Amino acid sequence: MTKTTWHIGQLLNAVQSTFIGVLRVLSIPIVLLLSVAEGYNTCYGLSYFIPQWIALIMTIAVQSMIVICTLELAGMRWRANRLRYLSVVLSLLVALTISISFAYFRFYEFSQRDAILLERQTSVVHDANRYIESVVGLKSQLTAAQQKRVEQASEDATRAYLGTHPGMQGQIGKGKVWGFYNEILQSEQARLKQLNTYSESMENRLSEVRGSLQEFSLQVNNSEAYERLVRNFQSLQGEAEILAATYGAPPIEAPRFGSYAEFSLGITPSFAMWKNISWFTLACAAMVDFFILFLSYRLESTAPGPLTEEEKELAYLGLRQFGEFTINKNDELEFVIEKTELERARRYSDWTRMFSVAFLLNRGYLRKINDKSVEFAPNLYPIIAERIRPRQTTETPGEPANESELKDTLTRKGYV
Repeated sequence: MTKTTWHIGQLLNAVQSTFIGVLRVLSIPIVLLLSVAEGYNTCYGLSYFIPQWIALIMTIAVQSMIVICTLELAGMRWRANRLRYLSVVLSLLVALTISISFAYFRFYEFSQRDAILLERQTSVVHDANRYIESVVGLKSQLTAAQQKRVEQASEDATRAYLGTHPGMQGQIGKGKVWGFYNEILQSEQARLKQLNTYSESMENRLSEVRGSLQEFSLQVNNSEAYERLVRNFQSLQGEAEILAATYGAPPIEAPRFGSYAEFSLGITPSFAMWKNISWFTLACAAMVDFFILFLSYRLESTAPGPLTEEEKELAYLGLRQFGEFTINKNDELEFVIEKTELERARRYSDWTRMFSVAFLLNRGYLRKINDKSVEFAPNLYPIIAERIRPRQTTETPGEPANESELKDTLTRKGYV
């Protein structure tokens, strides 16, 4: 092994250790940023029911509960204190339910906004067309009825002129009876003429409303098009009510169209949004909380930061007390952490070395394979190599039985 190869290997491991350490350190601001992002969605939904400053305080409490409860779960065990464990789990579930529910509303509103506007547009167009059909039907009905009354009056006047009307007793020509029916005919004709005038004006209003409907159908996000439609519709409604009152017809029930701000208003959080649930939207809302849970849990189980010189020495002295080292299928150094039969027979105290193993597991320098075995993480090799090289010339002949295995493995890894 040349000196150049040694420096290259040392540089690669330093880069790798630095990269892993940076990722662990970045987990803290990432968790905070994710909490802020999810908190914005939660606060947005809560502000529909309570003042914004109260919603902000509740949001901070909810997001803090998620992070704190996750850290608590990572550091406790079920059998140690079941009541405390259940209380933490329950608190976490409540916080997650609040966070995901209101975050889902925010995602749902954003994703369904266009669909909601199109649905409202369809409703407005449908109600307007239904009213237009009712007005046209009323106009046609009144015109037909008035035309029928004119025809009846004309027939009575003609019969009175010819003397065939009942009760005239053979009177022919323009007499008092004919004059009476002729006045009725003139009155009905005047009413028909007035009705035709109303009909022409109403046709203009109907044309304006139809044009506004067509423009609004093409520009649902245009407030001017919507307001123009509402103005034209109100003008049509006013003339329709005058027409119905003038000719004694019942008024037509008109739909109510609010302002454009009311038309474009977003939805309010309610249980209705869960009826037509969007699973993709729910997954997006829960995804942020999942990242917060995972990263918060990892913050507790693997603390970031390198080992001090005293900690490195402790790790080396503890690991060299184990006697069964092998190289596993991952090409990593693996050893058994249980006592051997000989050690059990001699009642050997392994407290120091087990403390070193637990310490390195918590710091991420060892990886647990099963209940009996662990393996080296890549960032542990250079630490052990730093301790072995100075001791190669100073170790006494009575060195531990596993010292040669450690040296062979480190040589294969390129550290010695």
